[in-house]
Amino acid sequence: MSAPVRFPTKIAVLLRDDLLVWQRLNVTAFLVSGLATAAPEVIGDPYADADDITYLPMFRQPVLVFEGSKELLTAAHTRALTREVPMSIFTSDLFTTGHDADNRAAVRAVRTENLDLVGLAVHGPRNAVDKIFKGATMHP
Repeated sequence: MSAPVRFPTKIAVLLRDDLLVWQRLNVTAFLVSGLATAAPEVIGDPYADADDITYLPMFRQPVLVFEGSKELLTAAHTRALTREVPMSIFTSDLFTTGHDADNRAAVRAVRTENLDLVGLAVHGPRNAVDKIFKGATMHP
């Protein structure tokens, strides 16, 4: 077994602590898809099994999932903006939309300080991500 790899960056998701289980899963899936498109360097090589069946590549480093209050999400969002760390967001309005165009329109209709965030994801330097998510706890 090889030694553990310590990545210089961190991929992290922050979910609001009052979400239902299905919402947590849904929000996490949507959020990390945004990171994959913005930072292609975090994607590894395709997988293959012993029968040479190939599978899609995935992130090459762990994704850490945290939770916190609505206020903590707002603070983390502000810190990510201040540090200019790219992020994906999910607002409560997106639970009522049915496709990408409606999702984008729902976010576009709300001023930054009024976004009702239920999740956000970031990829950036380890120390910056730690500061952005300060106060969050690991998802159980």
